[in-house]
Amino acid sequence: MKYNWQQAGWPEFSYSTTSEIEYSLYEFAEKTGYVTGMLDSIPVDLQEEVVIQTMVAEALKTSAIEGEFLSRQDVISSIRHKLGLPTPQHSLKDLRAAGAGELMVAVRNTYQQKLTKETLFEWHCLLMQGSSHINIGAWRKGTAPMQVISGSFGKETVHFEAPPSAIVSKEMTQFIRWFNDTAPGQKKAIRNPAIRSAIAHLYFESIHPFEDGNGRIGRAIAEKALSQTIGRPVLLSISRTIEANKNAYYQHLKSAQKGNEITEWINYFVDTILKAQLEAKQLVVFTLKKTKFMDVLRDKMNERQTKAILKMLDAGPEGFEGGMTAKKYMSITKASKATATRDLQDLVEIGALMYTGGGGRSTHYTLVI
Repeated sequence: MKYNWQQAGWPEFSYSTTSEIEYSLYEFAEKTGYVTGMLDSIPVDLQEEVVIQTMVAEALKTSAIEGEFLSRQDVISSIRHKLGLPTPQHSLKDLRAAGAGELMVAVRNTYQQKLTKETLFEWHCLLMQGSSHINIGAWRKGTAPMQVISGSFGKETVHFEAPPSAIVSKEMTQFIRWFNDTAPGQKKAIRNPAIRSAIAHLYFESIHPFEDGNGRIGRAIAEKALSQTIGRPVLLSISRTIEANKNAYYQHLKSAQKGNEITEWINYFVDTILKAQLEAKQLVVFTLKKTKFMDVLRDKMNERQTKAILKMLDAGPEGFEGGMTAKKYMSITKASKATATRDLQDLVEIGALMYTGGGGRSTHYTLVI
């Protein structure tokens, strides 16, 4: 079987836009403008919170897609520090989380700049902080094939084989030239941000230039392509949407890497970022509701209750998984069972929580927001 990079015409991708995809492209542009307007209309401190929460979600979920689970608090601290914002006293323990946070800020702050080999190497160094088993900040080397596989030892299924390491430098020189030539105002500009982002991600993933971290950097490139083509940092988390159904992501990627006609990949990717933009809208709305919620109830809660409620709010629009229980409350606040039960009853009485089922220590509560 020949993969896309082995076929005649590589890397000249072809695709067609149906009326359905044209509508999705229009809807994405409309929603992007709407979310930007919403963000611009709220106070600066709330804007910062929305942007930070979006970057945190992207850092956490882009790693989760690859089976790595990072410390949320370390990611938040890293992002706030790199943005020059006040950061609570917190000792960073997870270098991977710190690097992932720094990468999110770097991608956002440099979206207008041209893509270079040095930029990609810098991103790789950030992402691979604490790693010692791979070649960091350089293209992959060696003669062993770079394969995407699944299955147990001896029963592996090869889903894709990338170009050999010997030609990666040449392929990446061509990719970087393509990326910069398709930027706004350039000779081969791709005017639709969603289509440019879709092609950029697929093109990069098909070369798979690093020993590790290709998926995470490929999604960062997709974000850069969106922001650069739109003309401002995009407010969405592509990875959060992908991670919700990552099997579909891998299946569409596998299918797209079999040839250079990529209409189905374009359709999938545009649908994905449209969903991501709708989620970003929900985040802005949730942030406004959260602020109003805390303004009304802040003076009615004690320190323990405030800590627990803020923990629930950190879960965002998706909600605190499983709701709050006395057991969880005790873990978060270090309160006794009696105190936890009393505090939770008080939170129900002041309208912060509502009872949703269960009994005893397993009684569940959700936020009234």
